[in-house]
Parts: sequence; structure tokens; C-alpha cells
Amino acid sequence: MMKEVKNKKEKISIIVPCYNEEEMIPIFYEEIKKIIEKMNTLDFEILFIDDGSKDKTLNVIKEIVKKDNRIRFISFSRNFGKEAGMFAGLENATGDFVGVMDVDLQDPPEMLIEMYNTLKNEDYDCVALHSPEHKGYSFFRKLFTNMFYKLIAKISSTEQIPGARDFRLMKRKMVDAIISMKEYNRYSKGIFSFVGFKTKWIKYEAPERRAGTTKWSFWKLFKYALEGILGFSTTPLVISAFIGMIFCLIALVAIIIIIIVKTLVWGDPVGGWPSLACIIIFTSGTQLLFLGVIGMYLSKTYLEVKERPIYIIRETEEDIKKEN
Repeated sequence: MMKEVKNKKEKISIIVPCYNEEEMIPIFYEEIKKIIEKMNTLDFEILFIDDGSKDKTLNVIKEIVKKDNRIRFISFSRNFGKEAGMFAGLENATGDFVGVMDVDLQDPPEMLIEMYNTLKNEDYDCVALHSPEHKGYSFFRKLFTNMFYKLIAKISSTEQIPGARDFRLMKRKMVDAIISMKEYNRYSKGIFSFVGFKTKWIKYEAPERRAGTTKWSFWKLFKYALEGILGFSTTPLVISAFIGMIFCLIALVAIIIIIIVKTLVWGDPVGGWPSLACIIIFTSGTQLLFLGVIGMYLSKTYLEVKERPIYIIRETEEDIKKEN
């Protein structure tokens, strides 16, 4: 008779993108260890993604790797951005369940217990967190964040949850669907929604980060918002065409009334060169604005057709093993 094969432990992979986080990594490691001990019926791997950090982030990760075989890392050849870091983690994670969380502990590790139990006991493929109140944000950041979510909810065909964070735990099928989308211009919140699958949203308030400073400036957040709009909606192009049509109709009406009727019927020559100059400047500016919108879509297409890699690996934990 064949021997019964023991049930293999399920594995959870946690992807942790890092950029200049030498202060936070040891703190994060100690906190995630506590959760791993509580969930001791499962196997874990913690996959740090060093996104071309300029401080000692990689050295700190390597020291942890040497003493804990559950820790893995991927170090990029340069800074490719958080989106590339998350994609690299998803592509290289080996777990039955895969999570994404920030190293700053604004994504509480203890939530993993509830998230895992939900996926095991309820009919969901993903458990994700959202923080719609945005406590801790400045007035202007909160204002623009709320405006962005309202705007993208109206113009995008994919569901966009206000205050959605990257912190989530997914089943393998959903992860495989996400990594099949190898587009260069990535907006993960939109991609998570686009692939579908049943997601349970848990509302919470993100705590303050324990150490270090955020790497997300207002300008970076603005560019990220543009990625979301351009990646998941063609409405700006429709608006451009619609406004262009309105201006053409206004111009046609103005020609008929001002030039033909006013001059030929009442014999009043056309005047008002200053106002005419203002109108020309206004319409020219509008044209340039929407040419810029079209140009942004073309630039995204240009980057996609080049088929450049989303990230380039410089070093992993396997290189340390080879050295030893």
C-alpha cells in the first residue's frame, strides 16, 4: 500500500516594497515575527523588494536574511518605483496566499490573521483594506485625494474604492491573473479591480508610521493619479473631442452673426481687436491643453510598444547563498 502523504502546510507570501527604509525594516521585522508565531500552522515567506535604495536598506535586509530563512529579497538595479516593486514581488512569490503591505507599519501586520481567516472561511478571493477618512493627511492632500477618487469613479469602468490601500491578501488564482497583465504603465489599484474576483473590504484607520518619512510627495501622488486616469479611462479624450466640437459651433455662430449679419445688414464693421486677441489666445490654450492630453496617451502607448522590462534584478538572496 502507498503511504499517505502528509498534508503540506499552506504558505503565505508577504511582499514588502522598500525604498530608503533602513530605519523601519528592523521594526517591521520584529512586528511581523510576532504574527508569524501566532499563525504557526502556516509557512511564511517575507519578500522584501529593495527599489534601488540609496541608504543602507539592502544591507539591513541582508543581515536579516542571514539569520532567518523565511526572509527573501529582490534588489533592483535602480529605482523603478513601487508599482514595479509590487509586480516583482507578485511574480516571484511562491505562497498559496500572497499579501502586499508597506514597511512603515501603517498596514498593521496583526490584520493578517483576520484576512487569512476570511479567505479560508468565507467565499472571497481577496481581502483588502481601505481608509476613506484619510486621517493624518494635510488639508490639501485630503482634498485632492477625495477629488481624485470621485473623478475616477465617474470616468472609469472599473470599480475604484475610496481610500483603497495596497494592503491586501489574495488567493493564488487572483495573483496569477494579475501577473498575466504585464503592462509597463501600471496602476495596481486599477489592476486589482480589473481582474475581478470577489473582494472583501475592511475599513480601518491607518496609524502613523513608526520611523522615517514618507517617500510620496504631492507631485509623485499627482503623477500616480494621472497613471490611474490614463490607464483606466479614455474619457479625457472624449471630453477633448466634445469641447473641440463646442468651440467649432461657437466659432460658426460667431462668423454668421458678427461678420455676415452685423456687417451686411447693419453696415457695422467688425471691431474689438483686443477681445479677438483674447479669444484667440484662449482657444489656442485649449487646443494645446487637449493636445497634451492626447500626447500623454500616445506617450503611454510609446512606452508599451518598446516592451522594456518592468524591473531589472541586481541581486537576490540566492546570491548570498552562492557566496557562502
